[in-house]
Amino acid sequence: MTRFSPSRMLSFDLETTSLDRHEARIVTSALVTIDESGAHPRELLADPGVEIPKAAQDVHGISTEYAREHGRPHDEVLAETIDAIRAGWEEGYTLIVFNAPYDLSVLAALEPGFTVDGPVLDPLLIDRLNDRYRKGKRNLSVLSEHYGVSLDNAHEATADALAAARIAWKQARFYPAITEKDADELMEYQAVGYYELQADFRSYLERKGRDASDVDTAWPMLS
Repeated sequence: MTRFSPSRMLSFDLETTSLDRHEARIVTSALVTIDESGAHPRELLADPGVEIPKAAQDVHGISTEYAREHGRPHDEVLAETIDAIRAGWEEGYTLIVFNAPYDLSVLAALEPGFTVDGPVLDPLLIDRLNDRYRKGKRNLSVLSEHYGVSLDNAHEATADALAAARIAWKQARFYPAITEKDADELMEYQAVGYYELQADFRSYLERKGRDASDVDTAWPMLS
């Protein structure tokens, strides 16, 4: 029976051209395998085939010109990323994805055949479910500080993936129940919890007379 183990993680992060999952293309894809021997990072740079907007460049620091000169064809990077994720699941690793609905939905938008066929742990969601009423932001930088882990270079894909894995490692100690669930139970716990959080947020917006039409309740990929 597969359970989440901090010694068998595949941490994944994308830097992209857009925050819109329907439009985003990959700029960098980081895959960090964590096992008993340590952390083994692999980062792929893609030429997204489109202009990288200045807003995205300001986040991850990669220009259109740099990506065109040094990046690999976008579809190769996409395929290699998906193959690595599938291989990790086949080998019994848990996929660690901070804010999973964004990154995994980008993959699904780019490759409609991509499906979630193994366990996913979203450190952002685990934090929200276990400390619901803590005030303040919950981005990766804030959660890295909260859990006392290092984030060496925010918005650099490998650094972000490593930080997410370190947070997940700490969460396994703080919230040991996540290591006691089998893979299906862990997925159900997160999916149901995400639904409840988003449904509450939608109700809040509706009470305030605000538009709630874009509040999605699906996890780990948006509907």
